[in-house]
Amino acid sequence: MKVLKFGGSSVASAENIEKVVVIVKQKAEQSNVAIVVSALGRVTDKLISAGKLASTGNEEYKHILVELEERHLAEVRNLIPVSAQSSVLSQVKKRLNEIDNICEGVYLIGELSKKTLDRIMSYGELLSSLIIAEKLKAEGVDVALKDTRELIKTDAHYGNANVDFDNSNLLIWQYFNQSSRITVLPGFVASTESNETTTLGRGGSDYTASIIAGALNAEVLEIWTDVSGMMTADPRIVGQAYPIDKISYGEAMELSHFGAKVIYPPTIQPVLERKIPVWIKNTFAPNDAGTLILENGNESPGIVKGLSSVDKIALLSLEGSGMVGVPGFSRRLFDALSRKLINVIFITQGSSEHSISVGVLEEDVIRAKTVVDSEFAFEISIKKVEPLSVERGLCIVALVGDKMRSQPGVSGKMFSALGRNGINVRAIAQGSSEKNISAVINEKDVRKALNVLHEEFFETPTKQVNLFIVGTGNVGGKLIEQIRKQQHFLKEELRLNVRIIGLANSKKMCFDENGMDLENWKEKLLEGETMDMRQFIQRSKALNKRNSVFVDNTASEAVSKIYEELLENNISLVTCNKIACASTYKNYRKLKQLAMNQNVSFLFETNVGAGLPIIGTLNDMVRSGDRVRKIDAVLSGSLNFIFNNFKEGVSFENVVRQAQTEGYTEPDPRIDLTGTDVKRKILILIRESGVAMEMEDIATDSFMPADCLEGTVDNFFAKLKEHGQVFDEIYKRANAEGKKLKFVASYNEGKAKVGLQAVDRDHPLYMLDGKDNIVLFTTDRYHEQPLIVKGAGAGAEVTASGIFADIIKTAR
Repeated sequence: MKVLKFGGSSVASAENIEKVVVIVKQKAEQSNVAIVVSALGRVTDKLISAGKLASTGNEEYKHILVELEERHLAEVRNLIPVSAQSSVLSQVKKRLNEIDNICEGVYLIGELSKKTLDRIMSYGELLSSLIIAEKLKAEGVDVALKDTRELIKTDAHYGNANVDFDNSNLLIWQYFNQSSRITVLPGFVASTESNETTTLGRGGSDYTASIIAGALNAEVLEIWTDVSGMMTADPRIVGQAYPIDKISYGEAMELSHFGAKVIYPPTIQPVLERKIPVWIKNTFAPNDAGTLILENGNESPGIVKGLSSVDKIALLSLEGSGMVGVPGFSRRLFDALSRKLINVIFITQGSSEHSISVGVLEEDVIRAKTVVDSEFAFEISIKKVEPLSVERGLCIVALVGDKMRSQPGVSGKMFSALGRNGINVRAIAQGSSEKNISAVINEKDVRKALNVLHEEFFETPTKQVNLFIVGTGNVGGKLIEQIRKQQHFLKEELRLNVRIIGLANSKKMCFDENGMDLENWKEKLLEGETMDMRQFIQRSKALNKRNSVFVDNTASEAVSKIYEELLENNISLVTCNKIACASTYKNYRKLKQLAMNQNVSFLFETNVGAGLPIIGTLNDMVRSGDRVRKIDAVLSGSLNFIFNNFKEGVSFENVVRQAQTEGYTEPDPRIDLTGTDVKRKILILIRESGVAMEMEDIATDSFMPADCLEGTVDNFFAKLKEHGQVFDEIYKRANAEGKKLKFVASYNEGKAKVGLQAVDRDHPLYMLDGKDNIVLFTTDRYHEQPLIVKGAGAGAEVTASGIFADIIKTAR
């Protein structure tokens, strides 16, 4: 004997029922089958609504009943041949009239008891089982329709009745001992010894099938639904979720208790006792393997079998010094909740016994607080216990797996993954069986948490990285192009799925939660909404994506001021913008410390030397215990380009214009020529060396006439032309001595300066060409010969590559 149960989605329409019939006929070729069916999709909800509306005197209930009548009669006409329709329509109409009469009685007396509601709800399954049985008969199949109210006996706990297994098992065995090849039964419904209709709780059709399978010691219980088995996580939340091939009874019970909707939690118990396999199958993809639940299901690969969650949870905490060492507080708490029929989903207690916390559904909070505060009124009055504290807006996420008990580090891996993504854990519980590790988190973080944990425990180690990029000019455009070209490589070689979720320039911004198509990002941005930095940040935070990285490709002070907010919200930060790191030392340290505290990255390699590994090299030396004594550097690719191309017969003004045109200088070249940009860079290196220093502590030896620094950029170029002879003289003096002009930044034992210098032929800076940068680190370890980092220090391509490298470091 096989027992098959078909859920509401499987019998939601005539088209779906046709699929059910095909499956049933195939199964019946192999053995006798019992078919348990749910009500047509959403019918039970409508019956409940009709009953409740009737009890309040609202005649809208009649419209619902008319709708239900039309639907069921239409399904009969679609499924049953015309020649056989009359009898079936008559039987269905009779049932519908009974519902109408009951609801009219409820309407007249203005009362809906649980007993009456059970009677109303039962008609969903009674109607669907009748229609499906008649459809099978019309197909020429040997089929019987049996009312499960005659087989399953319960107590009178209406709404969620308790089964009398001894009596029910006997009745089931006696009936099926002489049953037809195929028996169709309504799920969900049962009756008391006095034949009053009861129900087995929402999802009770699964339970019905399990009770029958257990009583008959069936070969298998098949649960046919609209998904191909139990999934590693809810596929509506985790796009990468996939079906579990095998799972143990215990694991299935844990997952179903913690929100997995595929199977009703009590279903497992009757089949567990007789070790009957349960197979979760897909009505709409019957050839899919599905999930097999059996005693030794934990022998399949994988330490963690599934993730689940329960939303709309409130955390109730009872605490007080008067609880310490005093027995009975926990008992009284649970007794009080039990008296109000409040289900406790989660329990945790500190070893100090100072507090105990329980999780309940939010809908039970008011009743829970009332009864608990009443129970402990005396202790509260004498300050031994605090009034029950309530925290709403929470959910529970749970890892489930039998093998977790023998595998160290699972909890650490779980909480580390959540912590890296800024998900605060409010409470933790792990059962003594170690099949389940549960954490209470903020409800807004549940999507992120499940995706983070699924990525950590179930996926081949491909990490999703979500970028929010501000600045799409020369550097930003090159960066996006580099990401586009490297996406395949990153997935294949580094297991990184780098996606751009948000994109903005000074005029427009756009978002795509699934990652932008980088072939047409310019068009997407052009069609975007008006840029608003505050809105861009709020949207980035609200999306709450795992492994989020904000990329600042601007030189904007306004953008630099939002770094703190980003880091506080656990969004990593990669920037080529020097303003934040060259601001006050207090702000610089605050950002660094904040990144450390929030366990996110704050990387700014391109602040100095574009794509050159200057800061990274310096960090490695300092972290390994080396001490920086001296720094000598040419840190401006633009200034190096200018002075390498400034020669006799070429005006200084034209060289500066060329540098600006080719993108080597800032839009206002005075930032470069006054040494402001170089001062920021040497300051950052000094700070990364471990020395506290402010911008004003760095001396500047300026070679620029004062009036060149006034007015607009156009006025600046006019003054350069006017003072051409001054610059020519500077060049001639250096050239006459066989020296070259270099704008040098230096640090030596606590003192720093920047300025134009004429360097000798034997100096390492002399041969620096083009737009290259060079940094010489003299340290305790590199004291005879400095460690030198040299290369292209300006240009959109190399700067973008430096930013890209920081993104990859952040991701890994």
